[in-house]
Amino acid sequence: MTDVLSPVERTALLTAALRAAETSREDRLFDDPYAGLLAGDTGFGLLRRIREATFPPGEERSAPSTPDYNAIRTRFLDEWLHGAAREDDAPQIVLAPAGMDSRAYRMDWPAGTRYFELDRPAVLAHKAQRLASARPRADRRAVALDLTSPAWEEELLAAGYDPARPSVWLLEGLLYYVGERDAHRLLGRVAALMAPGSRIAADLVNDAALVLPDVQVLLKVFADWGCPWVFGTDEPEALFGAHGLRVAAVQPGDPGADYGRWPDPVPPRSVPGVQRVFFVHGRKQPV
Repeated sequence: MTDVLSPVERTALLTAALRAAETSREDRLFDDPYAGLLAGDTGFGLLRRIREATFPPGEERSAPSTPDYNAIRTRFLDEWLHGAAREDDAPQIVLAPAGMDSRAYRMDWPAGTRYFELDRPAVLAHKAQRLASARPRADRRAVALDLTSPAWEEELLAAGYDPARPSVWLLEGLLYYVGERDAHRLLGRVAALMAPGSRIAADLVNDAALVLPDVQVLLKVFADWGCPWVFGTDEPEALFGAHGLRVAAVQPGDPGADYGRWPDPVPPRSVPGVQRVFFVHGRKQPV
């Protein structure tokens, strides 16, 4: 099944392997009992390559720690997503893309929650095969679509999404791989589907994270796999704000996004030329 996944789609297996590795730690930040099954041999093979690049034998680490980052991102977004769901009455949650995410299965959700997982057909087929015997804890609706297609919104609406009701959107592990124009186009389309007060969260990097020497060893791995990182911004608030989305941006290592695991300094946003990752979260504003 994994041989039909595109390079970008295969990164979902890497994320699952990272989550499985975190789950095996005694000091784990979350517990994902499905991650290893979703990752498979392919995902753990990708993880070995990332570890080799991040922690070269006999050398000091210079690249950001992908395992620590992934663990913090997962925990942070777990808490954000669960908090958003508890505050809304029978919420609509949309993961775009869903990848190998298992939150619908491993977390408890309010009664009546509709949990839409959007991704390309091959990804959802792999996931369905791996989790055939598992049962979600929400009204999970897998919607096979391509977020670059001209009319993917129709597929979501046909699956039961109601744009007149508040919703919660999570764009995790996506914006690195799209250009600036495509990022704006996607955010505009998502915002058009969100009722005022709806919530959104995403992760992205800044411009320096794409060009600084310390990061190149890691970025080369992704480029060699055929899925280079192509977009970053130092102004995530402005990126989302252009589409009526008022957001805050925090970095791994900031208060509330550390969990005792971020190993590197976090210089203030005013310091230029520093590679950064942002966890962005906020709401759609009234027109």
